[in-house]
Amino acid sequence: MKVSLNWLKTYIPFDIDASDLAEDLTMAGLEVEALYNRFEYLDGIVTGRVADIQPHPKADKLKICRVDIGTKTVSVVCGAPNVAIDHKYPCALPGTRLPGGLTVEKTKIRNVDSEGMLCSEAELRLGDDHSGLMKLDSGTSEGTPIGQALGISDIVFEIGLTPNRPDCLSFIGVAREVSALTGKPLNLPETAPPKNSGQINEFTSITIKNPQLCPRYTARLLTDVKVAPSPFWLQDRLLSIGLKPINNIVDITNYIMMETGQPLHAFDFDRLAKHRIVVQTANPGDPFTTLDGKEHKLTDDTLMICDAEKPVAVAGVMGGENSEISDSTARVLIESACFNPVSIRKTAKRLGVNSDASHRFERGVDPEGTVYALERAACLMAEVSGATIISGVIDEHPIPSEPQPIELNTSKTNLHLGTALTQAEMQRFLESVGFSVTPLDPENLSVVAPTFRVDVSRPEDLMEEVARLWGYNNIVTTFPKTSTQSRVPERTLSLKEIIKDQMAGFGFAEAINYSFTSKASCDRLRLPAAAERRRMLDVLNPLSEEQAVMRTSLIPGLLEAMGKNLSHQVKNLRLFEVGKIFLSKGQDQLPEEVETLSALWTGLRTPTTWQIQPEACDFYDLKGVVESLLASLYLDNSSFSTLPAEACHYTRVGHSARIQIGATDIGRIGEVHPQVLETYDLKQTAFIFEINLDRLIPLIPEVKMFSAIPKFPAVSRDVTLILDNFILAGDIVNSIRKLDESLLENVHIFDLYSGDPIPKGKKSISMRLTYRSATETLSDQAVNRIHGHITDHLIKTFNASLPA
Repeated sequence: MKVSLNWLKTYIPFDIDASDLAEDLTMAGLEVEALYNRFEYLDGIVTGRVADIQPHPKADKLKICRVDIGTKTVSVVCGAPNVAIDHKYPCALPGTRLPGGLTVEKTKIRNVDSEGMLCSEAELRLGDDHSGLMKLDSGTSEGTPIGQALGISDIVFEIGLTPNRPDCLSFIGVAREVSALTGKPLNLPETAPPKNSGQINEFTSITIKNPQLCPRYTARLLTDVKVAPSPFWLQDRLLSIGLKPINNIVDITNYIMMETGQPLHAFDFDRLAKHRIVVQTANPGDPFTTLDGKEHKLTDDTLMICDAEKPVAVAGVMGGENSEISDSTARVLIESACFNPVSIRKTAKRLGVNSDASHRFERGVDPEGTVYALERAACLMAEVSGATIISGVIDEHPIPSEPQPIELNTSKTNLHLGTALTQAEMQRFLESVGFSVTPLDPENLSVVAPTFRVDVSRPEDLMEEVARLWGYNNIVTTFPKTSTQSRVPERTLSLKEIIKDQMAGFGFAEAINYSFTSKASCDRLRLPAAAERRRMLDVLNPLSEEQAVMRTSLIPGLLEAMGKNLSHQVKNLRLFEVGKIFLSKGQDQLPEEVETLSALWTGLRTPTTWQIQPEACDFYDLKGVVESLLASLYLDNSSFSTLPAEACHYTRVGHSARIQIGATDIGRIGEVHPQVLETYDLKQTAFIFEINLDRLIPLIPEVKMFSAIPKFPAVSRDVTLILDNFILAGDIVNSIRKLDESLLENVHIFDLYSGDPIPKGKKSISMRLTYRSATETLSDQAVNRIHGHITDHLIKTFNASLPA
């Protein structure tokens, strides 16, 4: 919103410096984003005295003038009929850009040097006289800038308004704010119409068929209109805020819109069929050409202004070519209406038309301001076009506005704002911007918002008004009271951070993916129809099909991240994510949220160096990460068991395992199934694990037990067994631990072999058993006895044999 200071002062006299006013408006919620002097171009135009005039040797109508500009005398070729010796005129020097876009340059005119340009009022946009040069006062010193010599200055504010303040999309709205800030009275223009004739009801009628979309429509009629260029004052006002003058009738509608915030439209009355106006929605598919020459296809929810036969304007957006004002227009029907903001916003967006009118109607206009704007427009049109105003106003108002009182509590307001304002001060602030305030008791006020404040509907809105009028910068900064005592962080949060730190220490980078995913993610993971992970919760307004449901697994996000990295030639990748998955209980209920840790490893086991041959990572690398993670959490009873084939949906059969702590199943680990890799267009083997943190965290011990460093040495013995291939190494280790030998400290598998000379269907497995006593050094005899007992137990339990 551009605001000319000179124009603004016609409604409220004030003498505040422009920069101070900009600061005050910004602090009141109307942010002034920029301010500039629109006559700044006059700084390059100086006062010049014509010292001598000579005829042009090659042009009868041109003269060669010697012009004294104070610092020097320049030669200017001029054709103005009123140029005279010793008279003073504006002289534009080379490099000056005039309002019309012309840049003055040093040039030759008919082979004679011209070092500037003597200017008329029209060329400087200081008047509409272009018949001759603009004469300056003889007392003005040569070389004085024209802006200084004439005392011309007009500061323009560019105000960035928030969508909830449509009342300030007008000069009167901004003037009302300045009045509240300065205490100066607001002077509204009078609207007493000049001479009238006839009665408007004898000429036209208004019918509203959709009152919900058009709660009010008013109109006035003018005859004997003479369409012509606007007078200079009107053109200058519009140009000051960047609007282009068109003709006196259209310019008045734009002027009133900027003055009052009420968009108007002027119809050529003689082009309206049967001289009637009907407000109704369009027939779907009908074509309509707007004033900008573009044809649009209408829909059945587009509100149109029609005559007795056809649409003549898109309500609240733009008029039509078939009823626009032309040079031959003699009678004008002025429209001033109030339309449904939602309807106008949808129509403008659908048609791709963003006009000054739609910008205001979309945000809401004052339903009680339509008649005032109409009367003001009629008066000015009669003034600038010599028209006669037909008596009477048509005012169709099927749904009158009924402002409701809002109760404002003084104590609550001060509590919310951190102020100590009295009830009288709050009343004064609100009344200064047009609110009607009635005290109910010492604590409460009954407030009725003016109809132009469509954004105020609740006590919090009134509190905001009090705050901004008091001045945001006057509110003392306070800090919330906090306890100086620290508290122990929530255990779950602390453990999650520990897990993240451990994973980072293992060389994994943390991934953070959206909680939304594609409905196809379960199909890509090969989940069966009855799988729990298919309990997906739909997102009501998804951004895209790839974010249509809440995720039920973290694996799809990691696989997608792997694909993005591979596309950037990052082939060695370790990723993990800690986050929630969501299992639906129905669209009308909150889902079950499960905290989960997932990780992915693909590529090489270690970075390539000259010392190490590159080797691809495998299942056991990732298994080692899980074991180390669980050990760091003081969980020493973890185990891995083969995952049944029917449970290997997105992992490869025979290369997948269940992760357990004691008897509690906490997750799974395995190689990603080749078909899953194919659905994600991944050309590289990957390994993943998932751990349910909601199950894991309660198992982590809260108390850590201390044990002294052993005083006595350990003794180790190895044993090699030949047994059937199907026997799991984990079962052998568990069998040893179940013997509960007090001197057995650790069991470690260090070798596995199958092939010649081991019989077919058999394998060789070697284990190292470590023994230690806390009270003495163990003798070989004692160790051999225990070791023999364990060996015999394994041979018997697993039908094993010792190598020959």
